[in-house]
Amino acid sequence: MATVIKEFRLPDLGEGLTESEIVSWHVAEGDVVELNQIIADVETAKAVVELPSPYAGVVARLHEQPGTVVEVGSPIISFDVPAVEGVNGGGAGAGGPAAAASGGAGAVAGPVDGEVPAKREPNLVGYGAAVEKGGRPARRARGGSGRGEVAVALPDSVPTAVPAAPVAPSAHLVSPAEPLTTTPLERPRSTPPVRKLARDLGVELASVTGSGPAGLITRDDVLGAAGQREQPAATVEVLSVPERSTQRETRTPIKGVRKHTAAAMVASAFTAPHVTEFLTIDVTPTMDLIARLKASRAFSDVKITPLTVVAKALCIAAARNPTVNTRWDGASSEIVQHHYLNLGIAAATPRGLMVPNIKDADQLTLKEIAQALTGLTETARAGKTSPADLSGGTISITNVGVFGIDAGTPILNPGEAAILAMGAVRRTPWEYQGGIALRSVMTLSLSFDHRLVDGEQGSRFLADIGTILSDPGMVLTMI
Repeated sequence: MATVIKEFRLPDLGEGLTESEIVSWHVAEGDVVELNQIIADVETAKAVVELPSPYAGVVARLHEQPGTVVEVGSPIISFDVPAVEGVNGGGAGAGGPAAAASGGAGAVAGPVDGEVPAKREPNLVGYGAAVEKGGRPARRARGGSGRGEVAVALPDSVPTAVPAAPVAPSAHLVSPAEPLTTTPLERPRSTPPVRKLARDLGVELASVTGSGPAGLITRDDVLGAAGQREQPAATVEVLSVPERSTQRETRTPIKGVRKHTAAAMVASAFTAPHVTEFLTIDVTPTMDLIARLKASRAFSDVKITPLTVVAKALCIAAARNPTVNTRWDGASSEIVQHHYLNLGIAAATPRGLMVPNIKDADQLTLKEIAQALTGLTETARAGKTSPADLSGGTISITNVGVFGIDAGTPILNPGEAAILAMGAVRRTPWEYQGGIALRSVMTLSLSFDHRLVDGEQGSRFLADIGTILSDPGMVLTMI
């Protein structure tokens, strides 16, 4: 069978990024790959994302090594694919990119072989190539969140493909060809950390039945399929002293997530005039509520924590104090009032601080917020958060309490008017009903942009959150 060599150029992984680093390859030269098979992990300025293969064929050449920073539009891998007559000399599952899609990702088109695209030309952000059946024109296919749209069609030599979904990026569009008669396969629903665990343990996700919400495959499902179960964590933490290095100092390049975070925090600290206020409250009623929810059948399948309740309280308080959910637009000399709330959650990761956000958190129930928090934090700590989930936040929470810290002065996420830090919950002697009792106490720290939020507005917002946490029943007087 005749074959052709197809180059795949590094796509723009979102937000007009100009370069990305190849973190690791999941394939080697000579490997046979399928359409949409994960071939590499690529780190942008915000996160590590999985890159799916735009072709079905054999890996002919890896142009770049792990650790290399590559400019968008540069070739990173070549495939040897079967030639298909009459399809622009293209290969199976690949004809030359031609179509464009409009919608969440904007108008896009992949580079034609041998043609170098414009450096800032946006590429498709979605998950792999989608299947188009029949002789109709290419149609729009939406991912689970509706953030991106794909207009594609594949040649009839491709047996199956994975539909588009907004989990990881791909930059390849294929040319229309003869109708497909096969049925597209649905990718098993799971989070990036669970997919990595499955790869490490050699578990095929398609053979695993998900026990999570709507059939989501969980970590325990994968461990069960691999014939093992996660052991319970030890109750006593043993601290070890790290071995002293023989070198006097170590130098680490500033790049990726840490470089982006540093630049953003410096810009925020020297642009927005920060004010920080503190409030220490008795959260014993909230802790009692959490205990009851954990024992409730309605919440048995979700993880309820103090962060869950604080997140919901923030959403309620922001509706009563809308100035905290605004943005300063210096270019147009306008204050932008958001009529939605995208709640950012600061997450410490091995690659640095990330602040992914829960879209329209103000419209979610407490249970829905709990589910969103679980998926968001797991994905962020695995470094697999998509660029879309790292942008568009309007207000944030940072939970320093998980590190045993009582309070701090958090720096605003750029473009946001406020950020709330929640401290550790401590059993403390506290004035209660005219006496002294051992109560659960927490300190809240609120930093806000004094250009947008004055002292009274910030104080009322913080006091509302404190009121809800100290007496959850008071929420009935606020909504």
